[in-house]
Amino acid sequence: MDYRFKPINKTCAGTGQPLIPGSQCYSVLVEKNGIFERLDYSEEGWQGIPEGGIGCWRAQVPIPEEKRAETTDPETLMNYFEQIVENSNPHQEKICYVLALYLLQRRRLKLDGAEERDNVEYLQLSGSRGEGPFEVRDQQLPKDEISELQILLNQQLTTEWNAA
Repeated sequence: MDYRFKPINKTCAGTGQPLIPGSQCYSVLVEKNGIFERLDYSEEGWQGIPEGGIGCWRAQVPIPEEKRAETTDPETLMNYFEQIVENSNPHQEKICYVLALYLLQRRRLKLDGAEERDNVEYLQLSGSRGEGPFEVRDQQLPKDEISELQILLNQQLTTEWNAA
């Protein structure tokens, strides 16, 4: 049989105090009126399996994941991309490349091909709504540098576009 139970509660069933992320707790499966319920206890609140308990186990209270920053909608990113490509600032080539990769993932840009000139490869792109054509130099960046540039891009978008 397939059973589904809710995740660890935020409070101790015994003391009513919050369960501390990263701490150990006891989880018990209890049957009440034919319905299975999960109860979670802190170590301080644990006094053994309560009446109606079917099974128990020890668990760690999960540490909440960091909330991800809100992503900017693809239309805003497309507008920013068009502005960067149009200005063709050499200092923003890497940012432009990372933005193009993101827009390709979001299917807001299409890869029409690649062209090599003077041993440099350029991506030929067009917008999914007929924008372009655009040409972006393939930066061939390692993943860690792409991650760093994504952070920088998010900072730029926050200061330049959200302030506007």
